Amino acid sequence: MSRSDAPQVALHMSYATGAAGRLLDDPATLAVIGFGRDAPLPASERALRVGLEPLGAAPWEVWRGKAPVRSGREGALAWSTDGEHLFFAVELDEAAHGGIAGATAAAYRQLAAFVGDSATPHVLRLWNYFDAINLGDGDDERYRLFCDGRARGLATADWTHYPAATAIGRRDGVRTLQVYGLASRRPGRPLENPRQVSAWRYPRQYGPTAPVFARGMLEAGGELLISGTAAVIGHASAHPGDLDAQTVETLANIDALVDGSGSAAHGPLRLKAYVRNPADAGRIAAAITPRLEDPADLVLLAGDICRSELLVEVDGVRHAA
Repeated sequence: MSRSDAPQVALHMSYATGAAGRLLDDPATLAVIGFGRDAPLPASERALRVGLEPLGAAPWEVWRGKAPVRSGREGALAWSTDGEHLFFAVELDEAAHGGIAGATAAAYRQLAAFVGDSATPHVLRLWNYFDAINLGDGDDERYRLFCDGRARGLATADWTHYPAATAIGRRDGVRTLQVYGLASRRPGRPLENPRQVSAWRYPRQYGPTAPVFARGMLEAGGELLISGTAAVIGHASAHPGDLDAQTVETLANIDALVDGSGSAAHGPLRLKAYVRNPADAGRIAAAITPRLEDPADLVLLAGDICRSELLVEVDGVRHAA
């Protein structure tokens, strides 16, 4: 059976080329995400442009559910749903909310309320992108302020567990927080990595508020949603300054997550690699692509990782067989 003939599960991600408008014409398309400030996306609740510049090919990230998909807006939140899964996106001007912490708290309050009141109340996966993630010293670093805002925004959320998540720094100088994610009618199963301390148990040295996310999420239909993963062992960053060793360690962490999931997610692996130094993109691609069925299943993006000593972070999906 070819990949194109393989049965489709209810939630599916792929990378695609061509006109974004044609992808949005598909009544099963939940969202089309474009990377780079010039990504030519039409105006739609199902389209989102993220200002992380691609390093090489720049396909669309396409999330599909089951037709028909409905979409709309609720305040600053755009949404689309097929009744089984929900895509949502919030973009907030930091200045209008007193900075990154205030914008994050407001975004998470809104998304938690909207998703909680929907027919798809179980949050599976979140992506967080904002400018200059490492700017600031000590507890004034923008990532630490983001973590504080996220925790405040979720203080009243009725979540039974943390979702999978990614947080990456853009370099576009635009102080707009972007949060987008996926929720489901059925709960997923959060996953932790035996090689790592759970993020919400990080010690105080990483900031006054620990990050609140799971290392991965096994979606009810069998898709394995992999959180942003880097060269962290226990809670400590490994191999500072050594790109090749960090890449190997990152992939070992992904292997440990997949192996420990006990899932049937043995289909194609599709990944995004966030690269601190664009000149490193080729070496990172050379290490990752042998693990993929198709080299086109890797997208490389210029972005800053939440710890300044880390040079690469990887997230993605392991599809159900």
